[in-house]
Amino acid sequence: MTGPEQRYDVVVVGGGAAGLSAGLMLARVRRSVLVVDAGSPRNAPAAHVHGLLGHDGIAPLDLIARGRDELARYGGQFVAGTVARLGQTSAGFEVQVGDGRTARARRLLLAAGLSDVLPAIPGLRERWGRDVLFCPYCHGWEARDAAIGVVHTGPQSVKQALLWRTLSDDVVYLAAGHALDAADSEVLTASGIAIEMGVVDEVLIADDRIVGVLVNGRTMTRSVLSVVPRVVLDEDLMAGVGLEADDHPSGVGRYLPVDATGRTATPGVWAAGNLADPTAHVGTAAASAAVAVTHLNADLIAEDTASAVAQYRAGSGSPGGRG
Repeated sequence: MTGPEQRYDVVVVGGGAAGLSAGLMLARVRRSVLVVDAGSPRNAPAAHVHGLLGHDGIAPLDLIARGRDELARYGGQFVAGTVARLGQTSAGFEVQVGDGRTARARRLLLAAGLSDVLPAIPGLRERWGRDVLFCPYCHGWEARDAAIGVVHTGPQSVKQALLWRTLSDDVVYLAAGHALDAADSEVLTASGIAIEMGVVDEVLIADDRIVGVLVNGRTMTRSVLSVVPRVVLDEDLMAGVGLEADDHPSGVGRYLPVDATGRTATPGVWAAGNLADPTAHVGTAAASAAVAVTHLNADLIAEDTASAVAQYRAGSGSPGGRG
């Protein structure tokens, strides 16, 4: 972003896999695009990204760095900063960055504003992304055959335990005082997953690794824990462009509803990545941005074409080119 204010075809809020994929595609079709990002991707605590074709094992921040380089190669702009406010204007939208700079845009693509809330168990947050894991598809191979404990946080936890059971014979469901219904108890027991009803008091760590959990004052040996975090959004930020979050059908928390193209309820605003699907992994997040961008760009083309036709009919000059 140059100067105190600049106008773009599109401002992308968020520079993770989804935001940078969107910026790259837009720059490659010669749209003026700015990506604004605070520099703390959701998967930053993890050492590696897995299951991403051609990039399996890459460090999350290395993937981001490559994405920024690719964006710049095609003329896309990037600015490091936290978005302080989103707003609507007669000509589109404005994005105010925390340092006071403002960018104006014809369209917005939102791909940030989400955070994970973990249970308040001592030691859990410190190991998040290392040996406290969420996604078996992202980190399951590395945890294969480990002694795994799945901490109950909500309706997705039982499904999570069944996923981990395909990777290890030693899976314990840590119900954390939650009363399981008969159907869930039967499914877990039939699948060879032990159930521990006690409350998890602490994660036990030694030599920079998990060695167990303290359950009602009793030590249980575990080397990996799995937690489905609760997702929260910056709903005040989204309200600036008339958007309202909703409870995700999976029960994991809040999300921003979109249609199949990534279009939100506010005309001119699209969303992609975990903001629109909190359960999406890196590849899915990037793919959702690719879908959103094709429809967003088509919307810009339709607007540019309508303007060109109106001018042509009015006899205002020769046919137009790019918008």
